[in-house]
Amino acid sequence: MAKVIILNPQGFLAQVKPVFFDVIEPLILGDAVKATKYLSPKQVFRATRTRYGGRFARSNQNIEVTLTFGRPNYVEREFIKFCQKAHEPFPVKKVQLKLYNPKPNKLKK
Repeated sequence: MAKVIILNPQGFLAQVKPVFFDVIEPLILGDAVKATKYLSPKQVFRATRTRYGGRFARSNQNIEVTLTFGRPNYVEREFIKFCQKAHEPFPVKKVQLKLYNPKPNKLKK
């Protein structure tokens, strides 16, 4: 596996194809953990940032992103039902984000 070092995240995003740009941008530049684009009721494109123990890696030098293209999971199917009930056309224009909420630290006695 080859290592890729990104010195300029915005320059890297400019090189990525526009299809992936909407999904990957909030993970690299923002504090989102998961971004989902709904292409049709049976197809979604999802990017998830890898966390360790519920937190991001301590050094922000490496960002691991898992890309998934395929059928929606349970929560995404529920969202699709709401979209269809509201007569929202597919593909859904806005990318759905799950934001990063770290667990609070426990006080040591």
